[in-house]
Amino acid sequence: MKKLLKFYLLTFVLLSDFVAFAQPGDDDGGGGGGLEGGDPEPAPINSKLILLAIIGILFVMYTFRKNRKEA
Repeated sequence: MKKLLKFYLLTFVLLSDFVAFAQPGDDDGGGGGGLEGGDPEPAPINSKLILLAIIGILFVMYTFRKNRKEA
């Protein structure tokens, strides 16, 4: 019985998160209405993405070599 009660409590806590942070529905049918106006434009993520990947690979190589020399 205690295991079942713990399971119900855990399920309630995990699922109540979705309800607590839910956004209100859009009843006017248009795009961008709501409580605080429309959503801002999304930020671009494609600028200098190759440079970021190269720096990440170089960092991994550096840490791998550093840890291999210490061991």
